[in-house]
Amino acid sequence: MADRDNIPHAILLEGPSGIGKFAMARAFAQYIHCENRVNGDSCGRCPSCVQHQSFNHIDTHFVFPVVKKSSPKKSFSDDYIEEWREYLSENMYMDFQKWLLSLDNINAQPLIYVDESAELIRKLNYTSHLAKYKIVLLWLPEKMNEQCANKLLKLIEEPHDDTLFIMVSNNSREILPTIYSRTQRISMKRLSDDVIAQYLMLHYGVGDQDALALAHISDGNIVTAEKTVTLAEENQKFLDLFIRLMRLAYQRKIKDLKDWSVEVAGLGREQEMRFLEYSQRLIRENFIYNINEPQLMYLNQQEAQFSRNFARFITERNVIKLIEVMNNALTDISSNANGGIVMFDMAIKVILLLKS
Repeated sequence: MADRDNIPHAILLEGPSGIGKFAMARAFAQYIHCENRVNGDSCGRCPSCVQHQSFNHIDTHFVFPVVKKSSPKKSFSDDYIEEWREYLSENMYMDFQKWLLSLDNINAQPLIYVDESAELIRKLNYTSHLAKYKIVLLWLPEKMNEQCANKLLKLIEEPHDDTLFIMVSNNSREILPTIYSRTQRISMKRLSDDVIAQYLMLHYGVGDQDALALAHISDGNIVTAEKTVTLAEENQKFLDLFIRLMRLAYQRKIKDLKDWSVEVAGLGREQEMRFLEYSQRLIRENFIYNINEPQLMYLNQQEAQFSRNFARFITERNVIKLIEVMNNALTDISSNANGGIVMFDMAIKVILLLKS
């Protein structure tokens, strides 16, 4: 589209989070402004490219969710432009929760407010300075409040000849339908497990088997994969707890299981819930291991080492019931039931199911 100079005035890159949509939008904007395109890519050296790489191109305007200030002062993206540039320099794959931390207000709900639309209209009324096109890079249009979306609608319907909107959405169903219908939509798909595994090996030094297992769990999302790597210590703790549960249940050591239940309850509600989710995954993976379908199995090295001897106990007779028991425990814990009682009840049921 850029090479033909036939770019729609409003483009929407839509798809799941953590796949690099905003990096694609930034690269596209840089390519449009590049003065010396080479082999289908921007040159990276001309003044426009250098400005893009420092997030300072004069004809590129960023719009993103912000926290409304408590003072009477209006709230728009430029208030947080330094935090935004720092965030972009450190995060190729956009993580909304990490941006929330950058705003230093974890209890807030960042939005794009009506003040933003008025400020953007003011900026776009000026002619472009250096390039043929002014470009608005809008991250998460679904976060526009209704007043902002309605005010920008006319600008998107009847844009200036020298203005392009490139929007990036994680959940396009929440975009105001009248805006959504006026965009050229480009659907971006989840990343493959191989791509994510290679990324983890390159950037985090993860071994190939562990990287593929983590990639599978992340469901095509680089951000989730990175978080999973940083939670490796927690996963090791969960594996140890799972191994003890299964060994004690197999040996029918009731007193030790009661002590185990108290220990797990001491983790707190959130970690208890994550442990139960982890345990359900290991049950599923061990069933796959047991039916000898290695292409469908995603275990890291330590999990696989344990599963070599344990998998034979997870069969078609008990796999569904074991997952059901753990899921029921997860539901009870999420409803603030007593963790020690719930875990001990689950452990007793595991004893019966392992012997079935």
